[in-house]
Amino acid sequence: MRESTMRLLEEMQVNEKTDSEIYTILARRVGGENGEVLRRMAADEARHCEVWGRYTGKKAEAKRLKVLFYCLMSWIFGLTFVINLLESGEDHAGRRYSGLLEDVPEARGIMEEEERHERRLAEMVDEERLKYIGSMVLGLNDALVELTGALAGFTLALGSNDTVGLAGFITGVSATLSMAASEYLAKKAEPEEKHPFKAAVYTGIAYMITVALLLLPYVVFSSPYAALACCLFNAACIICLFTFFVAVVRRESFRPQFTEMLVISFGVAAVSFFIGWAAKTWMGIEM
Repeated sequence: MRESTMRLLEEMQVNEKTDSEIYTILARRVGGENGEVLRRMAADEARHCEVWGRYTGKKAEAKRLKVLFYCLMSWIFGLTFVINLLESGEDHAGRRYSGLLEDVPEARGIMEEEERHERRLAEMVDEERLKYIGSMVLGLNDALVELTGALAGFTLALGSNDTVGLAGFITGVSATLSMAASEYLAKKAEPEEKHPFKAAVYTGIAYMITVALLLLPYVVFSSPYAALACCLFNAACIICLFTFFVAVVRRESFRPQFTEMLVISFGVAAVSFFIGWAAKTWMGIEM
């Protein structure tokens, strides 16, 4: 057998062992029908690992950091997020298996089994948080667009971090309550929506967390312009993280959504900064 094929087999053996341990840990945490499906998948991965082991003659050890990472991600972002990340890895693995077909006939059967994994994984999870992604997106988008713009304008017009922070806090809290109330009324008007209050809570939580992260630099820094720069950096990080989460769980493209949100939020901030400059210069507003 070619040396390149043997190296690939060893790598795939380790990956299968790692995935088996991830599925096993998730199965214990989830329980129920989802847990049973995950246990069967863990057994399939372990069997694949044994197949590769017959060729390599070695015993594989799981990548502990990868196991820890995926378990942590499942706790933070939910099971669906982790499953879809694992699926994307299996898509890549399937393409690599195709290179083994000539030397390892069993690779075709494992490829077909991995494809069945994807179909099962796609159908198995019913997480509550996924039902309210739209509400979270609404709260986060509105907070990013509204508050980054407001803080940019306040920074130049008011000049004092204490004053900007207080104005931003009042604006953020008022907007959080307003958005949560609006989401509640909107969902309540939909006949198929059974939990409008939960939708309002998810919107409010997403909004308030965003407000806190955007206002934090005005507490840490003494310079208002340094605080604004850090605030915009935080906004970019929030956009990146949340857009990645939504793209993974919805199986959508990350880059267009990230670019659109970034351009809108920073565009509004730039316009608001100019308005603040105009108010301070032309109207003689001084603090």
